[in-house]
Amino acid sequence: MKTNALKGMKDILPAEQKLRDYVQGKILETYRASGFERISTPMLEDAENLDKSDGGDNLNLIFKVLKRGDKLDAALAASPVDEKSLSDMGLRYDLTLPLTRFFAANRNELQFPFKVIQTDRVYRAERPQKGRSREFVQCDIDILGDSSCNAEVELIDVTARALLNIGFNNFVININDRRILRNMLENMGFAPETLDSVCITFDKMDKIGAEGVEAELREKQMPDGAIKALVEFISTTSGSSISVDDVAARCADPSIANDLKYIISTAEKVSGGKYKINYTPSLVRGQGYYTGVVFEIGSPDFSGAVGGGGRYDNLIGKFIGQQVPAVGFSIGFERICSILLDQKYQIPGAKEKCALLYDDSIEFAKVISTAEKLRADYAVTILKKAKKPGPQYDMLEKQGYTKFATFKDGEVAVK
Repeated sequence: MKTNALKGMKDILPAEQKLRDYVQGKILETYRASGFERISTPMLEDAENLDKSDGGDNLNLIFKVLKRGDKLDAALAASPVDEKSLSDMGLRYDLTLPLTRFFAANRNELQFPFKVIQTDRVYRAERPQKGRSREFVQCDIDILGDSSCNAEVELIDVTARALLNIGFNNFVININDRRILRNMLENMGFAPETLDSVCITFDKMDKIGAEGVEAELREKQMPDGAIKALVEFISTTSGSSISVDDVAARCADPSIANDLKYIISTAEKVSGGKYKINYTPSLVRGQGYYTGVVFEIGSPDFSGAVGGGGRYDNLIGKFIGQQVPAVGFSIGFERICSILLDQKYQIPGAKEKCALLYDDSIEFAKVISTAEKLRADYAVTILKKAKKPGPQYDMLEKQGYTKFATFKDGEVAVK
């Protein structure tokens, strides 16, 4: 039997789990105080739903589940045997597709607009490496049924307050609108039917750089002139400040640029200077279901994003045949916990950990009542004192215990 967790997954030790519980608790506390309600959905989804969800490159990372029993036998006996015929369900790769299916199934039981929380595990068949796991937790809030720009502003505000409540301070929320971006790419010479593919490649810019984007677009046989125009745009905007007005002329519908300016200016007022709002014309977000505004959270203190999301007005319509406006924001829970662990973050207000050690000379009922009194000041565990206490003390100190209580002449002493 193997003792190691599967590649891309991990066991979580008590100290890290305590931090994760605290972070998730603060996030949920902020979300709930803002009027959002938590739901849960199954980790398995119908394969057809997953395949048609416009999830970008994530569709190549779905863990698929084989059919069972007679259905599997029939699929194996068929000719030719293909992957789709062998699988009828898969593990969710994010929480957005399950949410839209949930809403379609339960919309008559929900308040409208629906403000919802999801914190749960998702799965992607990634190549395991630092920062990329196959199983991880996402923390999402979404507003379904509100087409106004105020929904974006509210999500930015609530998400930012959750980060501030955890202790993150130096961060910026980058914003773009996929409609402006797509219009700009089309004006550069990319065909409308290739824009999703171009956006998926463009979204990899922070990982593969401008040269990597150019190489991948050439591999996809995109027009040479369009590629050159995009590379020039990347070099022009990299490290420079650019306003919505600078690119609004590229957009056929001026109301789109006006909406984006409204979101940015309103979010800046709401922020009160506690965080920055930045228009980022190169921001893409890889999921194909985004239809408008997209956002991402970054910081000069660390590489990579710690959150992201956007508007996806067409996804629910795939289930019910009518459009329902929707927008969501996801906090990068795993990334945040990793950063806090690296920084040796101490949970504010946490009680010191105390180990109450006893031997057979003390009645156990007294041990328990003594521990309860000590819990007014400490987080107390009860342990039988080892015959050789040295290694026991060493292990407890390693686990964060700073106080030790023992009985002497029937009375407890803490040191």
